Order: sequence, then structure tokens, then C-alpha cells
Amino acid sequence: MPVDKDMTEKGKRLSNNFGSQLIKREGSVLVIVDVQEKLMPVISDSDKIVNNMVRLIRFAKIIGMPVVMTEQEKLGATIKEIRAELGGLAPITKIEFSACKCGKFIEKLNQLSARNIILAGVETHICIAQTALELLPGFNVHVVGDATSSRSLENRDMALQRLRYGGVVITTTEMMIYELLEKAGTDEFRETLGLIK
Repeated sequence: MPVDKDMTEKGKRLSNNFGSQLIKREGSVLVIVDVQEKLMPVISDSDKIVNNMVRLIRFAKIIGMPVVMTEQEKLGATIKEIRAELGGLAPITKIEFSACKCGKFIEKLNQLSARNIILAGVETHICIAQTALELLPGFNVHVVGDATSSRSLENRDMALQRLRYGGVVITTTEMMIYELLEKAGTDEFRETLGLIK
């Protein structure tokens, strides 16, 4: 049966553009923002977002994706659940709400040749929002909606809306994991299943 020339051309265009709206692991960096002892007890849905951040960190290890962690001065250390997953990773300490105003943060992204920034942590309407908006348009920015929160859910929800309208991709933990995996049947996929179930 002869191949339809129009269908062949459509296939070529599709293969050239396929995945252009999806995050790629090359150049991707997971950034955990200000998940600290003095702040987390007052954060809405804190247990859920901590569990999702732990899943993201474990997944980052599986695929070899770098992780960067920030801490706001005077809010205590990063909580033990996150520190346990990150081992000896030194946090970038800042006084600014936007991590982009901290030279060490930008220096680290440059060292990692970062293009895609995946943000999780707190608070959504302050440090996450300001960092995400300042990263645009120089980076592809993804905020993991179920791995971030604020003291009030109203502030979190409004921040996620503003970020979406501003050009930030709002995603979920599972959506991010499956986008970066790209396919089933690999050793990475099998190892990741334990994080999903």
C-alpha cells in the first residue's frame, strides 16, 4: 500500500517538535526552598508537601539530577526529613526572598549549566513566587504545586495562579517524575515505581 505523502510530512513535523512542551532532564535542577524548622510547623499541608519533596529528591538521585537547597537566615536548619535525603549537601544561605538576588544561588545554577529549574518548598507566595518570576525568561521554570505551600492555602493558591499567568509551568510530583522518565521498562522506571505506589 503506498504511503500518503501528506501523512509522511506530518510525521516528520511531529517528530521534530515532539516533546517541545515537556521538561527534559538535560539541564534540569531540583531546587528545594527554605524547608526549615521554624517555618514548617505553620505551613498548610506540611506533611503532604514534605512527603512529595522527599519523593522528588529520591527520584533526582535515581536519574542523577542535581539538587540545590536554600535556607533563609534565622529560620533554623532544614528539617531532618529533607536533610536525611540530601546527606551532606550544604544549603545556600540567603536573606533575600528571591533566591535570584543571592549571588551564590545564581553562581550554582551557572556551574550546573541549568536550563530547567524545578522549584519545591515554601512559602509559595513569597520565596517560591519571587524566585520563579525572576528566573524567567532566562530559564524554563516548573513549580511543583503539590510540593509547595504557604501558611494560608489562599496565599498558596493565589500564588500558583499568578505564576501560571506569568509563564511558569505548574506541575505535580507524579507529572514531573513521569515527564523526566519518558518511558517504562527501564531500570530507572522500575526503581521509581517504589516512589509512586
